[in-house]
Amino acid sequence: MNVLVINCGSSSLKFQLINSDSEQVLAKGLCERIGIDGSLTYQPAGEEKVKTDKEMPTHTEAIQFVIDALTDAQTGVVKSLEEIGAVGHRVVHGGEKFASSVVITDEVYQAIEECNDLAPLHNPANLIGIAACQKLMPGTPMVAVFDTAFHQTMPQKAYMYGLPYEYYEKYKVRRYGFHGTSHSFVSKRAAELVGKPYDQVKTIVCHLGNGASVCAVENGKSVDTSMGLTPLEGLVMGTRSGDIDPAILEFIAKKENLDIAGLMNMLNKKSGVFGLSNNLSSDFRDLSAGAAEGNVPAKIALEVFSYRVAKYIGSYAAAMNGVDVIAFTAGIGENDGGVREMVMQYLGYLGVEMDEKANATRGEEITISTPDSKVTVMVIPTNEELAIARETVALI
Repeated sequence: MNVLVINCGSSSLKFQLINSDSEQVLAKGLCERIGIDGSLTYQPAGEEKVKTDKEMPTHTEAIQFVIDALTDAQTGVVKSLEEIGAVGHRVVHGGEKFASSVVITDEVYQAIEECNDLAPLHNPANLIGIAACQKLMPGTPMVAVFDTAFHQTMPQKAYMYGLPYEYYEKYKVRRYGFHGTSHSFVSKRAAELVGKPYDQVKTIVCHLGNGASVCAVENGKSVDTSMGLTPLEGLVMGTRSGDIDPAILEFIAKKENLDIAGLMNMLNKKSGVFGLSNNLSSDFRDLSAGAAEGNVPAKIALEVFSYRVAKYIGSYAAAMNGVDVIAFTAGIGENDGGVREMVMQYLGYLGVEMDEKANATRGEEITISTPDSKVTVMVIPTNEELAIARETVALI
């Protein structure tokens, strides 16, 4: 079966067409600037990327261009829509309603809509993508795969905030966690690589990208994760602050005359390693280059980021009363050996011993701890699109 995987943002749409039998990516691409001027980047397997400017007033036109590209007589990879057996949609927030992926029905669509308050920047865009596909592919089954679903196994002691209980009862204010599709994929692969059943391994997954989170996976279940009600909680990230003292908000609001919108913009867009580096960059390559040239704020940003990751690893080792595998994944986790080394220097108490040569590898699945290390440390490239396709096929 060929599965079309859709990841829809407010003005963008990423896609991959995956053959579920071979798990080969037949084609992939990106629609950008939807509603503005619009462009489509399209790449069939083994071919060069081609970028074309196209008017895309809405996501419906964007989906239509994707379908046209996939079925094009010259550059397409399928002859018609009949060769696409299902569509898997990434949906950011499923609240407490969804503990697993689901086939999309009218009732499911409405339930996702009811979670919009929890993810106002993401869920409405995800729903727009679903509606556009339903309009253009009315006979094709569709599945929603939630970023939050994997973390629905967290116990109350892990997801409750120290707030009045009524806010949980009335508004479901609690920790949900994100990057669940990635954490699930990587933890399963880690178990395969160490040759143990998934339900008998304690794994800490470090999904380190511009958005970053750490997850404790005990015997195949997420028992804690660093992100919270929103993706703002947890690690210092590219431009997000991560954990801070809540009283800082009142202090800065008074000093800078900021309202709630201004504060949230500061926390989400102007903080993290970008803010710490004195606005040098949120790209870790720029930070590393800056630090090597003696840029003190860049060096501090890298140190703060790595220290925070190490602290979360330590807390999750305690939460699970031990750890078998630590896995690094996503853009930074897969490619930045310097950051991995800075994190691992804090983990000697766990018996972690780093293989320096292996740690210099970029973007490959590899064990970066020595054979004598008491905890196996790995780099495992994530593949959220493949995970979505697998979930979709399993349900369809």
